[in-house]
Amino acid sequence: MRRRQFLGGMAGGLAVAPSRAAVDCGCAPLLGQALGQAPAAGVFDRVGTKVRVTKMKVFGVSLTPDSDRPYVFVKLETNQGVVGWGEATLEGKAGAVMACVNDFSEFIVGADPMQVEHHWQSMYVHSFYRAGPVMGSAISGIDQALWDIRGKILGMPVYKLLGGPVDPAGVRGYYHARAGSAEQLQALRQVAKLQGITAFKSGIPGYYEWIETNAKITRAVKAMQMLRENLGPEIDIGIDFHAKTSPSVAAILVKEVEALNLMFIEEPCPPENVKAMARIARRSTTPIATGERLVASYSCRELIEMGVVDILQPDINHVGGITALWKVGAMAEPSGISMAPHACEGPIGGLATVHVDAAMPNFLVQEICSGIQPETKEKVWEEWLGFPAMRMVNGRFPLPEKPGLGFELREEALAKYPFGGTRPMARVFHADGSVAEW
Repeated sequence: MRRRQFLGGMAGGLAVAPSRAAVDCGCAPLLGQALGQAPAAGVFDRVGTKVRVTKMKVFGVSLTPDSDRPYVFVKLETNQGVVGWGEATLEGKAGAVMACVNDFSEFIVGADPMQVEHHWQSMYVHSFYRAGPVMGSAISGIDQALWDIRGKILGMPVYKLLGGPVDPAGVRGYYHARAGSAEQLQALRQVAKLQGITAFKSGIPGYYEWIETNAKITRAVKAMQMLRENLGPEIDIGIDFHAKTSPSVAAILVKEVEALNLMFIEEPCPPENVKAMARIARRSTTPIATGERLVASYSCRELIEMGVVDILQPDINHVGGITALWKVGAMAEPSGISMAPHACEGPIGGLATVHVDAAMPNFLVQEICSGIQPETKEKVWEEWLGFPAMRMVNGRFPLPEKPGLGFELREEALAKYPFGGTRPMARVFHADGSVAEW
């Protein structure tokens, strides 16, 4: 046999039946294996349903042209006419998330939407590089839409599919305390009493260097004391440090305000610094909370295992949707850690979160980034959905009664608020020009 014939035959053989031992470095799956895992390959026909996702759409929605957090909504259509909606909003990175959602279309279109866990695993694992906030948000929106379809097909609200409700009265929540003076806080307290609101969250003023002056520390302490003095002992108060403080500064502050009996102190330092957060937690009996920037249940494991936090706050639009938020709650529960999910984006993610809250035995309280009085965005949400989404009644978010996530939404309603493009989030600097946490 001539050399050219030999090499040609060898190449032909490799094309038909590649040998991992001979040529594969382990960096890519075998061709047959990859094709065999395609979502529409029919391997689940015997145990699945005949429902198939026929189209996936993604919408960027800007309530104002310069918004740094335009909503990103995901819509899945099926061959049975059932439609599912989800939210993938990511502040400052809307365009990137929309592109990532579209990248996942071949994972979902043609697939059985009832296999929610299978699709979650495929999107996360088959992306190879582990999810950050862009991929996590894209998976979140798709996952919520799959659960919406699942609930509609089975004729049940999602929280009932998850085993809820734990509390028939609904889901306890809190608003943000948007008041800058003692008089405004006292007025807020009176309105809260009339509406049955039992909790608020606020923050600390200014931005902080790694080692701070006595004046700035005193200012922060007095701001927290003013909240307690004017909201009274009956109102639970959460304070969000928003990772603006270094471990050194936070360790001082948590000790100084221990007597205020706060509901929690949130993100006393950047959440990726787990050992530093543990050091802060050891300084005070005030519950420590974090989690809004974490993606997937895996990112919460170390916090839970080390006993660093008392409360976890994943965001359903970033952590990986209903599937991931539910897993975080299940991981936290046997360790005595409570759940108080973050929600500062659009109405779909907020409503999806309420479903998970209603089925978690270790649920504490649900955030909504709104004031006690409805704002422009809430009026738009009601225009879209036909009811006052994410507004509390007697201090609680009502349990949805309709199947799925409990709402219907028309594309035409979103068209009034066209996508204004991606806008960066705030960039804050210290007086010397160095980058500040905010």
